[in-house]
Amino acid sequence: MDSDPFTLGIEEEYLLVDRESRDLVREAPPGFLASCERRVGSQVGPELMQSQVEAGTRVCGSIAEARDELRRLRRGIGEAAAEHGCAILAGSTHPFACFREQQHTARVRYQLLARDLQEVARRLVVGGMHVHLGIPDPERRIDLMGQASYILPHLLALSTSSPFWEGRETGLLSYRLAVWDELPRTGLPEPFVSHAEYTRHLELLVRTGLIEDASQIWWDIRPSARFPTLEMRITDVCTRVDDAICVAALFACWVRMLERLRRQNQSWRRYSAMLIGENRWLAQRYGTQRGMLDLGRRELVPFADLLDEVLLLVAPEAEQLACAAELRHARAILARGTSAEQQLRGYRAALARGVSPREALVGVVDWLREETLADC
Repeated sequence: MDSDPFTLGIEEEYLLVDRESRDLVREAPPGFLASCERRVGSQVGPELMQSQVEAGTRVCGSIAEARDELRRLRRGIGEAAAEHGCAILAGSTHPFACFREQQHTARVRYQLLARDLQEVARRLVVGGMHVHLGIPDPERRIDLMGQASYILPHLLALSTSSPFWEGRETGLLSYRLAVWDELPRTGLPEPFVSHAEYTRHLELLVRTGLIEDASQIWWDIRPSARFPTLEMRITDVCTRVDDAICVAALFACWVRMLERLRRQNQSWRRYSAMLIGENRWLAQRYGTQRGMLDLGRRELVPFADLLDEVLLLVAPEAEQLACAAELRHARAILARGTSAEQQLRGYRAALARGVSPREALVGVVDWLREETLADC
């Protein structure tokens, strides 16, 4: 992989709220996307719901470049939203909006999805972050997809930003994942031995009309349907840019570490989906608070211990990619809490002061709005 130029891309999905009511907009304001495009070009587009907007960085040659890109995109889209009396939230669920009141975007692809998925599609008022790592060889993408599944729960735990649903504490720090898992073809990927085997499975679903193309494979990590990349999709959208860059850098360094092992005729042990799935649940439910299974030691250990081990393993890659500081930021996330933890702290503190539940949730929206652009 040393011979391949490092390339990275990040996609983020934001929620669009009315600045006065703090509720999700039902319909995107006329001219909003055009305003976005004037500021950031074609790197912005609609999503399934009109209350969602997606942004994607250019192909970046460094972690620092990806940070600059995310900042530019959030600033530009935030300015366009303000021009139309709205704001953007980098949070994977809205604290109190009702999903039944949202309207789909009037595009053929989204209308077909809504027809196929029915009530499942109506609940998809969620946003995530996807990280693309350039890997030109399709065989390597499949091999690395299987090995990289180990780190996915760790990335999810650091990114959690969706503790509320329709005005209630869900008890989960990533409720977005619970909504997302209602779709078919989600969760951890199948263990394929080759790209050809993956292609045979895919072609069967396409030939029988069950899916349109590979973009309807919605695993936590997948070979991208559009680019020569390995696409990590498990994470919530991070409320702060620095957190997003930390998670993206950790994913990139982990995959590069796996490639280093490959050059040494070694590989990361492939653990069962059952055990990785258990860590996935712990991350979804508790974030970094409960700890996870150390699958090598076969023990439940504090998340901080696992994080230190991961950071040590990828230290050579962090130096190579000049992102050691970005990886150390994971410890800062652990110390102050993820977005989900901070949302819950603010909400509960407001209730303790005697604020009504609705007013406390409005306060969470205001916090998300400010934090989304705070380090831009």
